[in-house]
Amino acid sequence: MLKRTIAMFLVVLLVFASFVACGNNENNNTTTNNTPSNTTNNTANDATNDDGMDYSDVKIGMVTDSGTITDKSFNQGTWEGILAAEAEFGIAPKYLQPGGETTDDYLNEIGNLVDSGHGLIVTPGFKFEEAIFLAQDEFADTMFVLIDGEPHSADYSEFKINENVVSVFFAEHEAGFLAGVAAALESETGKIGFIGGMEIPPVQKFGWGFSAGVAYANANFGTDAHIVDYIYQGTFSEVDAGQQIAASMYDKGIDVIHAAAGGVGVGAINEAKTRRAAGENVWIVGVDVDQYNDGVIEDGSSVILTSAMKRIDVAAHDYIKAFLEGTFPGGQKIYLTAKDGGVGLPAENPNLSEETITKTNEVFAGLGDGSIAAPDSLEALEAFFAENGYVSVDGVNY
Repeated sequence: MLKRTIAMFLVVLLVFASFVACGNNENNNTTTNNTPSNTTNNTANDATNDDGMDYSDVKIGMVTDSGTITDKSFNQGTWEGILAAEAEFGIAPKYLQPGGETTDDYLNEIGNLVDSGHGLIVTPGFKFEEAIFLAQDEFADTMFVLIDGEPHSADYSEFKINENVVSVFFAEHEAGFLAGVAAALESETGKIGFIGGMEIPPVQKFGWGFSAGVAYANANFGTDAHIVDYIYQGTFSEVDAGQQIAASMYDKGIDVIHAAAGGVGVGAINEAKTRRAAGENVWIVGVDVDQYNDGVIEDGSSVILTSAMKRIDVAAHDYIKAFLEGTFPGGQKIYLTAKDGGVGLPAENPNLSEETITKTNEVFAGLGDGSIAAPDSLEALEAFFAENGYVSVDGVNY
């Protein structure tokens, strides 16, 4: 804790000195363009903040995972949050893209950012868990935001969050719940499916919440929809398998599929696009980020009904803000919920009716004020089904 306090004092001292000596120096802010790159471009930026502070010399770093900065997923969402912080506070952001996906690859780029004076480094996703476990000790005077992960040793025998790290998680079950309500309201056949990648907690919570949202819509909005197929493919990479599973579901009369499955989900989107081009009215519910553009076909329409979103950008922005204000919640594991604005549906949903949008907004408010509780475990899901009079289709295992 003492090291963290000293580090924050030095950051504030540096910012104050910069303000007195340089004023609004237009040549001391470094930003990164929004294309895949390992370098930054210098841009002029008048960085005086609303609070009178000049943060243009405060360097905020990011290391991408295996994807690019425009991956329409965790990398892009994280970077957009950092860019929002740049616009608000005038910080100097930079990202580095590793050459590989090993812990050593990630640590190498983290070290490069530390060496170049980046006081806060944001890392997106569980792939960084081991790297941050090591980096938090090696670079004890640097702050880290680990999104959707908790630092642990290589063999998972030790989990540890130091005072210079905050682990940020999301209420996936609430995002899934909202998407389930929307799916039930928009389904024409009343048959709905779920495709998961690996059967791990975040994916399970998406699925449980989605299923509960369907049950809630039946009980409260007069729909008659059911989950008739619920499958974990077992990976996040098998695109062809995802397309085959989606094809099988659509052949059963399912017209809305929630795919929380990475590359497997891409395959499901591909199948939906093929069928939509052939005249079938089928949909995909996206995951993590707004996947609308991923579902666009030649006529300009999209097969993405809506998306169950984690607001990764909100997490990145908010903990940069906390770092700058001296309120960084180091040592904590934090869950962002609907109440925090950490999960939800996209701001724009072209394929949802006005009635559906009104009702999902109502449900979002209920999740936020606690009057609606989305289940986050199998036991809670079963209890929710019972309370709402929902009877599962035979053979569906959650």
